[in-house]
Amino acid sequence: MKENYIFKPRARLLLQLGDQLIRNESIALLELVKNSYDADATNVNIKMENIDNYKKGIIIVEDNGTGMDMEILQNVWMEPGSDYKEKLYSDRKIKSRYNRVPLGEKGIGRFAVHKLGNEIELISKKKNSNEIYLQINWKSFKDAKYLKDVSISINERIKPEYFTDNKTGTKIIIRKLKTSWNRLMIREIFRSLNSLCSPFDSPDSFKINFDIDETEWIKELLLWKDVKDHALFKVECEIEGDEIKKFRYRFTPWPAMKKLELREISEQNEEIKKLKKIVGKDEKNNIKAINLSKFRIGLIKFEAYIFDRDSKILSLGVQDKKGLKKYLDSNGGIRIYRDGIRVYDYGEPENDWLSLGIRRINVPTKRISNNLIIGAVHLQRDKSSDLIEKTDREGFIENEAYKTLKNAILYLLNIIETFRNIDKEKIRTFYGPTPSSEPVISSIGDLRNVIDKKIKDIKLKVEITGYLKRIEDDYKYINETLLKSAGAGLSLSVVIHEIEKIIAELKKVVEKEIPSSRIVSLVKHLSQLVEGYGTLIRGRGKKTEDLKKLIDQAIFNIEFRIKAHEIQVIKEYLKIKDYSTVKCARNLIIGSILNIIDNSIWWLDYGDIKHQKIFISLSEELPGVTTIIIADNGPGFALPTEEITKPFVSAKPDGMGLGLHIAKEIMEAHGGELMFPEWNDFSIPEEFKNGAIVALAFRKEAQK
Repeated sequence: MKENYIFKPRARLLLQLGDQLIRNESIALLELVKNSYDADATNVNIKMENIDNYKKGIIIVEDNGTGMDMEILQNVWMEPGSDYKEKLYSDRKIKSRYNRVPLGEKGIGRFAVHKLGNEIELISKKKNSNEIYLQINWKSFKDAKYLKDVSISINERIKPEYFTDNKTGTKIIIRKLKTSWNRLMIREIFRSLNSLCSPFDSPDSFKINFDIDETEWIKELLLWKDVKDHALFKVECEIEGDEIKKFRYRFTPWPAMKKLELREISEQNEEIKKLKKIVGKDEKNNIKAINLSKFRIGLIKFEAYIFDRDSKILSLGVQDKKGLKKYLDSNGGIRIYRDGIRVYDYGEPENDWLSLGIRRINVPTKRISNNLIIGAVHLQRDKSSDLIEKTDREGFIENEAYKTLKNAILYLLNIIETFRNIDKEKIRTFYGPTPSSEPVISSIGDLRNVIDKKIKDIKLKVEITGYLKRIEDDYKYINETLLKSAGAGLSLSVVIHEIEKIIAELKKVVEKEIPSSRIVSLVKHLSQLVEGYGTLIRGRGKKTEDLKKLIDQAIFNIEFRIKAHEIQVIKEYLKIKDYSTVKCARNLIIGSILNIIDNSIWWLDYGDIKHQKIFISLSEELPGVTTIIIADNGPGFALPTEEITKPFVSAKPDGMGLGLHIAKEIMEAHGGELMFPEWNDFSIPEEFKNGAIVALAFRKEAQK
C-alpha cells in the first residue's frame, strides 16, 4: 500500500535553527545590521541598555532602509530559507537603490533575533505602504507542538505611529535577552560593526551609530570616522587626458613621531612636473603613452588613505591596533564610485582588480597591498559612457576603455608608492626595529659592566666573562654569515637585472638584424658579465682598464636602442689623450655605465624630448679623481638624488629600482663614488643644464 506524507516541522525547529545556525550573540547582532545594509539603509542606530543583565537588558536596532510591507513580511521575512536575496544577487530582478551586493542571501538572518532574546517587537514601513507592527514571544514556539500551531499577529497601521513624515525603515526591539553581555563581547562586536563602514562620504555610505550605557567598555576603541586619522599618508589626485592634473600627497607623522616632519607634495613640485605624463608598458615591455581622451572616460578623481600595519609603528599612535587591522582587512582596497554611487564589487576582498597582491609579492617592501590602502576612484556617469557596466551589474566590461582606466590608476599608484617609500624609510630609521647587531653587542657590554661592579669573586667573574666572550664571538660569526647570505641574494638580483637587459637587447638584434659579429659580441659580454659577478664575490678580478674602451663597449651593447630612439651620443671622452686608465672590474663598470645610459633613454623618451642627446666625457677637474660624466638633455631626476640610490626606489612604472643602487655599490667596492654633480661643477654644454647628470668617480689613491 502506497501513501504520500509531508514533513510536519515541530515548532521548536525555529528555536533550534536560531541556536545552531548562528554561533553567538555578536554574530546575531551583526546579521541584523547586514539586513539593514541589504535594505539600502544609510544609517543604523544600535542602542543597548542594561546589557550586562539578561533579565533587564534591551537591544534596539533601527535603520532608515526601504522597510517592509505586508507582502514582504509574510512572503519573505516569515519564510525561513527565502530566496529573495539570492534573486537580488543573481538575477537582479529586484534592484537595489544603491546597487549593493547583498551581504546575506541564505534567508536565515531573521533567526538572529531569537538568538538575542525571547521577546521582540518589529515595526517597519515601506514607501507608499502601511506601517506594520508585530510581536513575537519565542517561548510560544517551545510550548506549541507543531510550527503550524503558532500564529503571529501582524497589525497594519494606515496612520503610521513611528515612521511618520514619509519616513521608511525598520525598527526591532529585543527584550528578555538570552545572555548577559560582557566587556569582551561588546568590544568584539563593536570592531565587527565598525569594519562594515566606509570613510568615504557618498549617497550609499553606510554609517552605524552605537549607543551603549556602559561607555567605558568601548572607550579608546576605533570609530569608523576616526580610521582616516590613523592614516600616515593621504592622497588626492585628478587625472584627465594624458596627464596628472592635480596631485596632493601628504605625510602626517603622529604626535609621538617627534623626529619626523610633515611633508606635502603637489603638482607644483618639480618632482611631479617631471612625472605628470601618464605612461605604461606595451606587450614588448616598451614605454607606452596612456591617453584617457581616446575614450569617453572623463575626469578621474582619486583619493586614498594609506596605513602602516607594523605593530611597533602602530604602538606610537593607535590605541586599538586590533580594531584598525580588522577594519583594513574588511575595507582595504580601492573602490570605484560613479556619481557617488559605488560600482560593485571593486574594492571587495575577493576582487583585487588592480592586482595589488601580485605586485606586492614581487617587491613586498615597495608596493602597497589592499590591506594597507582605503582608496576611491570617482567618475562622472555622463562623461564615462565608454565604461560599460556588465548586465549582472558586477563591474565594467573589460574593454579598452576599462584597461586604460586601470593602467592610469596603476601609474598613479607607482608615483604615490615612490613618495610613500621615502617617508616609510624615515619612519623605519627612527622608530622601526633596531638593527640586530647593535642591541646584542651593546647588551653584552652592559652586562659585562654590571658583572665588573657587582661580582667580587674573581674566579666566577673570569668564568662568566669567558662565556660572554664566546657568545659575542659566536654572534658576530652568525651575523657575518647571514650578511654574506643577504649579500649573495642581492648579488643574484643584480645579475638577473643585468642579464635581462642584455637578453632583451639580443632579442631586438635578432629580430632586426641578420646574425652577425654583434650578436657574438653580446653573448660574449653576457658570459663575461656572469663571470664578473663571480669574481666580485670572490674578491678578485680587478685589472688596469682604459675607461674609453669600457664606455665604447657599453655604448656598443645598447647601440641598437640608441639608434631606435634616434639619440645623439656626444662622445667627448674620445678627445682625452691621457689619464683614462683605472684599475677596476671591467664588466661591473660597463654594467654601471649601461644602467645610467638606460635611465637616460627611458627619461628622454618619457619627456618627449625632440632632439635627444647623451653627453659622455672624462674629467680630472676634481683633484685626485678620474671621473666618467654622463649627462642627458631630458627632464632631470624626478626624485631627490639621495633617495634614488636606495634599493627598490624608482620613479619609473614597475621599475626595479636597482640600477643606480648597483652602480653605487660597485663604485664603493672600487674605492670610488657615484656622484650627482651640478651642471657647473664640470665642463658640460649648457643644453644639458636641466637634465640628469651622473658621475662615476675613481679615486687615484684607491688604484694603488
